[in-house]
Amino acid sequence: MNAKTRMWIAALRLRTLPLSWAGIVAGTAMALRDGAWRPGVFALSLLTASLYQILSNLANDYGDGVKGTDDHRRQGPLRAVQSGIISPDEMKRAIVLTVILSVMSTLALLVTAFGRIDTTFIAYFLLGLAAVWAAIKYTVGRTAYGYAGLGDLFVLIFFGFVAVAGSYYLYTGRFNLYIMYPALAIGLMSVAVLNLNNMRDRETDLRSGKITLAVKLGHNNAFAYHRALLSMSFLLLLYLAIRQSAYKTGFIAPIPALFLWWLSYGLQRKNEGQAYNEMLKRTSLLTLLTAILLWPLF
Repeated sequence: MNAKTRMWIAALRLRTLPLSWAGIVAGTAMALRDGAWRPGVFALSLLTASLYQILSNLANDYGDGVKGTDDHRRQGPLRAVQSGIISPDEMKRAIVLTVILSVMSTLALLVTAFGRIDTTFIAYFLLGLAAVWAAIKYTVGRTAYGYAGLGDLFVLIFFGFVAVAGSYYLYTGRFNLYIMYPALAIGLMSVAVLNLNNMRDRETDLRSGKITLAVKLGHNNAFAYHRALLSMSFLLLLYLAIRQSAYKTGFIAPIPALFLWWLSYGLQRKNEGQAYNEMLKRTSLLTLLTAILLWPLF
């Protein structure tokens, strides 16, 4: 495998995919409680979420690369455009291809879920286009919202409410008030992943004019915010377990958020790039584990 192939694989950032699956898994858990299980919807939901995530990764690589945000002082892994191995034009072509695949996957999912084109089909398709736009505009363009501290809000919306409540509706054709609890819990843990990334890159982002929430808050306040995200997720899951009277199995689901809250103190003391990278992987996987542990609740 040559260097360019290895760099393309690295640019996909496949290790981020578990985070994109967490919302789908949580929504499916809720749907199973209501007796709704459709393997085709589950498989295509995972595929579509994966493509959205890969699109976001490629667009992030391109946007930060051409703006000079990713430079030699960055503590994260080497990015494709930053490395010079992949040119900006090549990355743009990869983004266009991923957009096409994302739209095709979205259409296949909606046809499988709804079977006909109606107002709900159209609304979901527009929501899919919004997800594509959000994936690209995080770092691309002069009005990239990630450079204005709005990334956390968009992650909460798309990784939490859209992924969890949206996938639940694809199975059942209706909404449920209880879906808001796991949607918000998974969304908050997903925001914690973004916050870790932004805390790691805070100094380089500040120098390049990328004003993330971590930049605005500063080192100590960013960690306080991080622990608040995990605490709220823990309390939501704990409340859900109590409401569902799942005393034997339900109290397992909040444990990952509590564990990550405890680990954050060690990370704050170390404050090293590699420690952040390891915590990013751990938080993504534990967010997916949290979604899996929701299944005994229902």
